[in-house]
Amino acid sequence: MALGGALSVGLVGLKAFIIQLQAFISPGLPFFSIIGLPDASLSEARERVKSACTASGVSWPATRVTVNMSPASMPKRGSSHDLAIAASVLSAAGVIGPRALENTVVLGELNLDGTVLPINGLLPIMLHVKEQDIENVIVPRANRDEAELVDGLRVFCVSHLGELLEMLGAHATYEVHEVHADSQKRDVPEADLTLPGDMNEVVGQREAKEALTIAAAGGHHVLMTGPPGMGKTMLASRFPGILAPLDHQEQFEVASIRSLCGQLGAYGIRDTPPFEAPHHTATVASLVGGGAGIGEPGAVTRAHCGVLFLDEAPEFSPRVLQSLREPLESGFVAVSRSKGVTIFPARFQLIMAANPCPCGYGFGTGERCTCREKDRIRYFSRLSGPILDRVDMQLSVNPVSHIGAAAPQEGESSEHIRNRVIAARTIAAQRFASFGWACNAQASGSWLREHTPAPVLAVVNKSLSTYQISLRGAYRVMRLAWTICDLDGRGSPNLDDVDRALSLRTQENA
Repeated sequence: MALGGALSVGLVGLKAFIIQLQAFISPGLPFFSIIGLPDASLSEARERVKSACTASGVSWPATRVTVNMSPASMPKRGSSHDLAIAASVLSAAGVIGPRALENTVVLGELNLDGTVLPINGLLPIMLHVKEQDIENVIVPRANRDEAELVDGLRVFCVSHLGELLEMLGAHATYEVHEVHADSQKRDVPEADLTLPGDMNEVVGQREAKEALTIAAAGGHHVLMTGPPGMGKTMLASRFPGILAPLDHQEQFEVASIRSLCGQLGAYGIRDTPPFEAPHHTATVASLVGGGAGIGEPGAVTRAHCGVLFLDEAPEFSPRVLQSLREPLESGFVAVSRSKGVTIFPARFQLIMAANPCPCGYGFGTGERCTCREKDRIRYFSRLSGPILDRVDMQLSVNPVSHIGAAAPQEGESSEHIRNRVIAARTIAAQRFASFGWACNAQASGSWLREHTPAPVLAVVNKSLSTYQISLRGAYRVMRLAWTICDLDGRGSPNLDDVDRALSLRTQENA
């Protein structure tokens, strides 16, 4: 019996698991099979591995070859296991020593000429390998920068199967061909890679800027309503620039998601929160995640620890908007597909922008508006009550009446606002240190009922009894009031704070 083995790592969402590969070479007609719930791309590894071995000067066994990937109950997918499959077969064939790959994870996709191509999702894989106390990792040379982000592991980089064989003491004959650096990168819009603009570039809108400061300080969701061309999109695009920087753990969470999506090379690891702005024609699968077999991350996951901006929100499909209800409450999304359920993180701040009516001119006296009443009703009915109830703040972005010929930058800069936001978040983090909450938006209802001053609670109860707000809305008003008092540096909210929170909640500031 000729047995050989190697270790690889699989991914279901961001959850990694160790895969043990065993290759068995047995008598029989030439045949190569891979078992253990492989998907189509993994089944195609048979041809890639055979060709790569031949291109490295190694004879392929002219008999029956079976490779098992365990645990057999877990679905395996992708081409990142090619190099491990080749190593296990060559170990069984005696080309490399039986213990040469002990305590070593092998990762990489093989080209037909034996070239090792980069893979997606390497960062969460490396973090899991470190947790499992595995010492050595062999990765594609093109993934070197990503692999070196994780300390405490011995990383070996190879660009050809022949290099792996020589590293393990075997003889190989090969020629390394150049691989285009962008061959494994997915398209990333160039605008997304730039830093957000400055808030003082937005003309006017002082009330909206201050409201967004409150949203950033407390982690609150926002709906901005106003005529077209008055700065709603500009305000939203600059919102990440006033958010508190990501901490170390959040940076790695965001980087792991981008690694899985093949975008980490373009973005790198940074402390600026991510910003996702899907088009209003987006589908449910593109927003919350989808795909065949096992779910792929959607926009809500790519916006994790950052901002999801829905411009022209009423133009989105009602079904798409309704799909946001669960992640807004739970902070994660479960994508169910034929081969299992994949859970992705989705803790984001929702910013929505909308016109007052389909034509956009239904403001002020409404003289320019050409919409029928039923058109206005149909337009805003897409933003259903359950969705609006999950939005903490509803802002009116009013028309700007005057600009100067050489108008100076208006209001506070993003840096100054960000410092205020950081100070408020620090107060909240200290208050919630024993609970593990980072901002007021995460505070539980029981804590709010117990610690909110009685006069403030009485005002909230009055609004609740008159059906001005729902029970969920009552808690969101209290969270807003706590954020307002944190920005002012006070210990607890007062009546002015709760009045302002109610006006922001119910759009009385319009």
